[in-house]
Amino acid sequence: MHNARAQSLAYQQRLLTDLSNELRPRGIATVLMAAEDGRPGLSVKDRRSRIRKIYVNVPFYWFYWGDQPDERTSCLNLEAAVERIEQAARAGWRAGEQAELRIDLGLIADAYRRA
Repeated sequence: MHNARAQSLAYQQRLLTDLSNELRPRGIATVLMAAEDGRPGLSVKDRRSRIRKIYVNVPFYWFYWGDQPDERTSCLNLEAAVERIEQAARAGWRAGEQAELRIDLGLIADAYRRA
């Protein structure tokens, strides 16, 4: 199990590095970082110099920077993800604290078991 976690973290790091490498030439300030729980993340500044941390949700292949539907984009098409994140950063991040996206896969499984 430890090896699977290490592989997942390496995959997340690679995706975020690729994202950063595409955003920086567009004038979007980024810094690779690690969250307190060890997850890799990407700090991204918006036009007002507010920072959001972008993470990878591996099961759903998302980059996300909040818990709202418009605060995530697919990792599967890097060019489209770069466009979406650049657009969000240029418009300015949503005011307030960054909410954490938490998806309880157990609840989804339970819903199918009850159906």
